[in-house]
Amino acid sequence: MDINIKKLIPFVSNYKKHIYLNVFFNIFYALFSTLLMVSMIPTLNVLFGIDKKLYIEPQYEGIGSLKKYSGDFLNYQMTTLTDLYGFKIMLLFVISIIIITAFLKNITNYFASYHVTRLRTGVLRDLRKKLYSTIINLPISYYSEKKKGDVMARMLGDINDVQNSFFQVLELVVKEPLTIIFSIATMFIISPKLSLFVLVFIPVAGIIISRIGKNLKAKSIKAQNENGIFISILDETLGGLKVVKGYNAEESFIGKFNNSIDRLLHLSNSIGNKNNLASPMSEFLGIVTIAVLLWFGAQLVVEDHSITSATFITYIALAYTILTPAKAVSKASYQVKSGLAAAERVFTLMEQENTIVDEANAVEKDTFNNSIKLENINFRYKKENVLNNFTLEIPKGKTVALVGQSGSGKSTIANLLTRFYDVNEGKITIDGLDIKDVKLKSLRSLMGLVTQDSILFNDTIKANITLGKPDATDEEVIEALKIANAYEFIKDLPEGIYTNVGDSGNKLSGGQKQRLSIARAVLKNPPIMILDEATSALDTESEKFVQVALENMMQNRTSIVIAHRLSTIQKADLIVVMQKGKIVEQGTHEELIALNGTYNKLVSMQSFE
Repeated sequence: MDINIKKLIPFVSNYKKHIYLNVFFNIFYALFSTLLMVSMIPTLNVLFGIDKKLYIEPQYEGIGSLKKYSGDFLNYQMTTLTDLYGFKIMLLFVISIIIITAFLKNITNYFASYHVTRLRTGVLRDLRKKLYSTIINLPISYYSEKKKGDVMARMLGDINDVQNSFFQVLELVVKEPLTIIFSIATMFIISPKLSLFVLVFIPVAGIIISRIGKNLKAKSIKAQNENGIFISILDETLGGLKVVKGYNAEESFIGKFNNSIDRLLHLSNSIGNKNNLASPMSEFLGIVTIAVLLWFGAQLVVEDHSITSATFITYIALAYTILTPAKAVSKASYQVKSGLAAAERVFTLMEQENTIVDEANAVEKDTFNNSIKLENINFRYKKENVLNNFTLEIPKGKTVALVGQSGSGKSTIANLLTRFYDVNEGKITIDGLDIKDVKLKSLRSLMGLVTQDSILFNDTIKANITLGKPDATDEEVIEALKIANAYEFIKDLPEGIYTNVGDSGNKLSGGQKQRLSIARAVLKNPPIMILDEATSALDTESEKFVQVALENMMQNRTSIVIAHRLSTIQKADLIVVMQKGKIVEQGTHEELIALNGTYNKLVSMQSFE
């Protein structure tokens, strides 16, 4: 059994009832499919006038005489009906057998399909829930290396492929094979000689069809990877459309997209050709078999008289009914290969190790009492250290600002404090407790984060602000907006705090979006606030509004301010100047100006901007 099928079993096991009922109804479907063909024999016998009238009820003499007994018993019933009610009633009786059998075949097929649908949609839902949970819990570091489009392709396309293909397995191992087995068994009862030839044909056809499907799984993986690439290009295009248009780069992006689509076309055609060949190939091989059966069978009817013409016609009909399930089996086997490739990508993401997790002995912490300490921190994203032997203490109630040129490691501090990343060496403590020993949810509940990029979601203002406190009242939301200096523009909106902000908040200006981000942090009301270049993307007028909001928010809180614009942090209790992952100066604004060092140079440079 393929390892990916084994991984799917826990998801399928929740729907055992539907599996059992699907198998149950498929067994009866296969049985009634065969009986439908067999039920034509008495009708044909009546039409051809082959059977002689039988007036003595036959006696059952054991399994060996079952075939003869069945034929004689039906003949006896037909004779009785004809004598009592006439030929038309007897003909209606034998035709009604066909109708009843056809009804039973189709009603069992419906119930089998009903239960497999419940199984497929249920497993699809559970896979998506599990995969989304994995996606949202994976560390930020995972997405710095992966394309978002590829992750989206696995969630949208690959899981659908798993659903559409894997559950062909139930048809593959139950419905169609049983139909073939019942048909062949009946054919053996009718004529063992002819049936031996059919048994030779089946493995030969299987070998030919499997040869056609060689390398299908490998090509399916390539196609699914390419699908992820083109979704990534589309995602990047929509996200950066202003830049694309502003730099007249439309042709470049169209070229990248078209190249990806062309590669996907080539792979899809190759996979499709093999898939498309399976069904006609199996049908052609089946027709060849029937042609040979016609040649042999005609001799048995005309020369040997070992079977009647009506029985032979039914035999050929049974042989032909094998073609449909044989085609379904060959097609399903191809789809399963495609599903295996999709499952491999889904489970690779689902089993991705999350390195940022709670330790076994992690504790809850809901208060902040003394200080945060970064002790001898070394950290690197890849090979080279971004922070080198970095040590800093942030006392409770103080505002500590981190300044320095781009790449000096300022934002890395914010990433480490919130455990978006873990330190390589050294440790970070809060009230003397290593943050790795604090439950993640508990740690992040102590912190509010306002980033340079104002991340808003396509929802109402209230829904965006209450992320950290879902049960907040309208009054609490409005109070947070007032502190964030945002209520003055929201109160004039037609729907107030229930106004939708649009995709990524694009209905609002940059300054308005940032003030909503601040309001979100204010409403959460954490004891520690981290401001990661919260005003660097704003114009001067917006910055003034936001700066007032920040000052309101930072009152009576411990604040870590990562600043690019030095004018915003002159009131900080401690300014830490960083360069290449190290502290080169620290002190108040006045103390650092008096030093006439790196900080003074940075201030002088910005005063001329």
